[in-house]
Amino acid sequence: MADHPVDEKLPAPKMATTGLQHVAAMYAGVVAPPLIVGAAVGLTPAELTFLTGACLFTAGLATFLQTVGVWKIGARLPFVNGVTFAGVAPMTAIVASTDDKKDALPVIFGAVIVAGLLGFLAAPFLSKAVRFFPPVVTGTVITLIGVSLLPVAFGWAQGASPDAGDYGSATNLGLAAVTLLVVLLLRRFTRGFVKQIAVLLGMVAGTLIAVPFGVTDFSPVAEADLVGFPTPFHFGAPQFQLAAILSLCVVMVVSMTESTADMLALGEIVERPADERTIAAGLRADTLGSAISPLFNGFMCSAFAQNIGLVAMTRIRSRFVVATGGGFLVLMGLCPVAASLIAVVPRPVLGGAGVVLFGSVAASGIQTLAKAGLDRDNNVLIVAVSLAVGVIPISAPEFYHAFPETARIVLDSGISTGCVVAVLLNLVFNHLGNGRREAADVTHPMETGEELASQGKAPAVP
Repeated sequence: MADHPVDEKLPAPKMATTGLQHVAAMYAGVVAPPLIVGAAVGLTPAELTFLTGACLFTAGLATFLQTVGVWKIGARLPFVNGVTFAGVAPMTAIVASTDDKKDALPVIFGAVIVAGLLGFLAAPFLSKAVRFFPPVVTGTVITLIGVSLLPVAFGWAQGASPDAGDYGSATNLGLAAVTLLVVLLLRRFTRGFVKQIAVLLGMVAGTLIAVPFGVTDFSPVAEADLVGFPTPFHFGAPQFQLAAILSLCVVMVVSMTESTADMLALGEIVERPADERTIAAGLRADTLGSAISPLFNGFMCSAFAQNIGLVAMTRIRSRFVVATGGGFLVLMGLCPVAASLIAVVPRPVLGGAGVVLFGSVAASGIQTLAKAGLDRDNNVLIVAVSLAVGVIPISAPEFYHAFPETARIVLDSGISTGCVVAVLLNLVFNHLGNGRREAADVTHPMETGEELASQGKAPAVP
């Protein structure tokens, strides 16, 4: 019996290029948290480079755990792990509340270790929630993942920083548009392997096109060291403070919720549905990777949804391709020069490619919703309300400004809030009490009493 495409081992050249494509898609997401937190701590440029390399190194280790797996650890799906952005706000809050900034990173590392170990123990219990994720829920969450990521791509398309003078300039937006056009043309007019690495080729083309405009910066390559190792506890031994631990435990729960949704999404895309056992193993990899990460000066790790879009678009489902990408991440952590090559890609070029990647995730969600029985009014309402709640952080970022900071960790994640609302509404409308109404009773939520009567149905009593 032939191996499932998820377990397929491709030829080495194809494995390398497609693995590198995954790294290129998630690189900006991995390096952003250490850059933000490191700047808040007041690290020197050399220390900031070290912290970034450490996060790349630990992202590679976490990706190995997730894709290759050991014992009951690892979903064994083409699943990329890296530093979660959900932890940035609480980590910067920890930095702000620490009197001696030299203690800030040790306090963060101690909190991440505890949160990771507790999450590892809780993984088999949280995995049982998979029964509450039918297609109407998973389709909604997958769509929200894509929609929530699109603003990231739009931000990249405008430039590296909102404070920069050229942010949102015609040059930056033009480079994003050209990169997007190159990817689309390659996907439309090429075949085979070239078509599959269209995103990588589009980013290479966009980077080269950006050179005459002065947008491409090669200084990271010139300044990077050839060899560097993330020395354990480089910034000091971990410190354990209750407030910091509680804060990052909340982040861990949010992260595990999003990872569960991501695994369900990826399972649908690669046609190997993620069951309870797979989710438990995946959550163990997430949490163990997070617990190990601070030993090498890294932060909390979680799934990277943008790479799900890459799998959906290329249809390369091999987990060993992503494991190869994990190898590149480890290499970048050990060789700063290698890491700097990806850093050369201008942010607008990443933005143009991101439109395709993140849009592909949303499209996959819509495909799943097509199988969710949207001819039933219950399901339409579940999708409608869940999507509306999920896009609040995108459309109205200050909507929850009056809530406590701890609550905002959850509320400001549209994926988490939309997921919770979808699960609860599915229980209320489709499982509890009179919620088990068949599609024959009501075919559309906006159907009027007259229309129901014309079909021989009794109108619902308000």
